Amino acid sequence: GPPELFYNESEAIKYTNNSRIIEIQMSMSSRAIELLNLPDDQPSFILDVGCGSGLSGEGITEAGHYWVGMDISPSMLEIAVERETEGDVVLSDIGEGVPFRAGTFDGVISISVLQWLCNADKVTHNPFKRLRRFFTMLYSSMRSGGRAVFQVYPESPKQMELITEQATRCGFTGGVVIDYPNSTKAKKIFLCLFAGTPVTSCQLPQGLGTEQENTVQYSNDRFTGKKRKRTGDVTRREWIQNKKQKMRAKGKEVTADSKYSGRRRKPKF
Repeated sequence: GPPELFYNESEAIKYTNNSRIIEIQMSMSSRAIELLNLPDDQPSFILDVGCGSGLSGEGITEAGHYWVGMDISPSMLEIAVERETEGDVVLSDIGEGVPFRAGTFDGVISISVLQWLCNADKVTHNPFKRLRRFFTMLYSSMRSGGRAVFQVYPESPKQMELITEQATRCGFTGGVVIDYPNSTKAKKIFLCLFAGTPVTSCQLPQGLGTEQENTVQYSNDRFTGKKRKRTGDVTRREWIQNKKQKMRAKGKEVTADSKYSGRRRKPKF
């Protein structure tokens, strides 16, 4: 079901009072803040996407920064207000965009939220459009060179590919950082995005738990939608004949080969 129903009043109370959940949430938010690579000599203004009851915001406050949070669950935000968190909270569906002025935030963090946008909980929900709207408005709300770090639980590699592709289409660069990739319980996936050219470093940070490279780098070029050209020594005729052979093997009807197969047609005037 949709997150605003999943995190109702009773579940919100359980979530906030569970010591194990609090420990995990604080640990992941601390790691996300570390991946932001913010300057140490001055406080920054952070957006907490899917702030819930303000557990992640407490980590931001402890790190010496200011923050604003947005969440779709009224019950979770009510608890955040009751707990008197330092940051302001906004009731908002991130699939409808980020309602802040351009260049507002120095950085963005999000814990266990982004994968919800891949679900079509309502008839009007289109995951492609909702992700595109979110990333477009998020990019605008960040200052040039800022970072956004999303801790995610993708259901499949295809879902992760959908998220990263939409982020790239909207102008972000960056990639995936995986902490403890060989551990079933400790493994955590972070999507680290750069809005413009980072002030500190454009290199992805190293994941925890291994000395080997465990990050997935994405191209700095924006997605154009154009198909890649065939490479290698395969001619146009050979490629068509191989394609026909595969279709015949599947039992499909294919036109017979002739001396004209693979020839380019002359332009007609």
